[in-house]
Amino acid sequence: MPYNSNSKLTANARALRTNMTKEEKKLWYECLRLLPYKVHRQYVIGVYIVDFYCAAAKIVIELDGAQHYEEDAEKYDAERDAFLRSQGLNVLRYTNIEVHQNFKGVCEDIWNRLPPTE
Repeated sequence: MPYNSNSKLTANARALRTNMTKEEKKLWYECLRLLPYKVHRQYVIGVYIVDFYCAAAKIVIELDGAQHYEEDAEKYDAERDAFLRSQGLNVLRYTNIEVHQNFKGVCEDIWNRLPPTE
């Protein structure tokens, strides 16, 4: 499992878990915590904090608000995604708008990417 024991990042991740966005809360409470695999919220991987991480499926789930579409943020996200992929992880990105307008579709897409349960 990718992991970093950077205490500053861990403290930031803890604060982010306490202050999730409304879209993160919806996805967590109505979908991700119901999955047959453990999903971590605001999890430290390397020098990054990811929104959600499922080790069993090797996926990172990111919810993107409007700030992710600014030029600097797009470059940062691309570098971050490249690092996560180099760790053997598949990065799933959904917009906040998708969570509001196509929540069922977002959840189905995540479910479809899970390994079969035994």
